[in-house]
Amino acid sequence: MSDEAVTVAIGIPTYRRPEKLAELLASLPERIAEVADCSVRVVVVDNDPEGSARTVCAESPVPVEYHVETTAGIAAVRNRILAESQDADLVAFIDDDEQPLPQWLAALVATWREHRSDAVMGRVISVFAQPIDPWLRETGVYRRRERVTGSDVPVAAAGNLLVDVRQLRDRSVRFDERLGLAGGEDTLFSRLLADRGGRVVWCNESHAVDEVPADRLTRDWAMRRAYNGGNLATQVALLHATSRRARALIRLRAAVGGPARMVVGLARHLWGRMTRHLTHDARGLRTVHRGWGMTAGAFGHLHEHYERPGTEPSAPSQS
Repeated sequence: MSDEAVTVAIGIPTYRRPEKLAELLASLPERIAEVADCSVRVVVVDNDPEGSARTVCAESPVPVEYHVETTAGIAAVRNRILAESQDADLVAFIDDDEQPLPQWLAALVATWREHRSDAVMGRVISVFAQPIDPWLRETGVYRRRERVTGSDVPVAAAGNLLVDVRQLRDRSVRFDERLGLAGGEDTLFSRLLADRGGRVVWCNESHAVDEVPADRLTRDWAMRRAYNGGNLATQVALLHATSRRARALIRLRAAVGGPARMVVGLARHLWGRMTRHLTHDARGLRTVHRGWGMTAGAFGHLHEHYERPGTEPSAPSQS
């Protein structure tokens, strides 16, 4: 494939956020202009069966290929984006509540051209809709790690991710739809990609901004997020395992390690309260909830952090 012939599909999953989607679409003409040597199109897949994003897409300043995916969950939507983009060379995933900063797409493509990796992951920068409680900041829930451009990424998130369509097709890697309403589908995706010889590299020059809304800036939400993280760590490991013995060991480690984390975390939390040490207080309680999630996962519970009314529960983990 010559560089001049590269075609890119910007893949946007959306679900009932028309205002945010409109803001994202409005920002794309400038970002597309920054990759003048590529052929770029925009693919929006709406997970609302009622097609609530249709009008926004019809009024977009850039042409949009609009599709509705009725299977609930982000994994099904991401798979649909890939299916609708099979004639493209690359798919650049960006979430509907993010804003791409200058050179967002150009940096991803440049890094892919240099490394020819299966995927390139860029930065997502969290900003807050209102001043954040210092206790919440100390939990680390909202912190996102940076790396050196070109370094390998062992576990990728898909909020700002460029994928090579041909290489994914050759390796037969898709997003696991059993995790569609839980999250973690991108973690499992990247692990399966690595199992099959794939590589994800980091691009520190590609930035997308994620504004954290007020309803996610509460202690209750942060602790549910921590619980979900522990639960998914167990569930993703179970889905990734290839034998009954491996799954049994994962369950045993989580059944023992989860309660151990809860005890250690509770001690740290209480110590933080007694000494008024904000980090110990916040990180300790986060550890308690993460351990609780791991323990629940060991006994087969899949926490659907993004559960929607009227949807059927996802299939349980492999036994």
